[in-house]
Amino acid sequence: MINAIVFGLVGLGMLFAIIRLIKGPTVADRVVTLDTFNVITIGLISLLAFKFENSLFLDVALVYAILAFMETIVFGRYLEGKHGDR
Repeated sequence: MINAIVFGLVGLGMLFAIIRLIKGPTVADRVVTLDTFNVITIGLISLLAFKFENSLFLDVALVYAILAFMETIVFGRYLEGKHGDR
């Protein structure tokens, strides 16, 4: 029962992040939303590791977190070079 509630709330958070990603008025808002979506995805993978009692999911979550961090750095550098979009 509690698993359904937790996974439902995580899904709701992902839905709101996708809506914000689509409606974001600026590119910076979309980058922040994408980072939020990545954090929620890492949490979801960790919850799946707990649910299925498989530690391999934690390794996947760790690699995903590193790649998501690199993605955020790249987008930040890209936005830093774009001075006209505020």
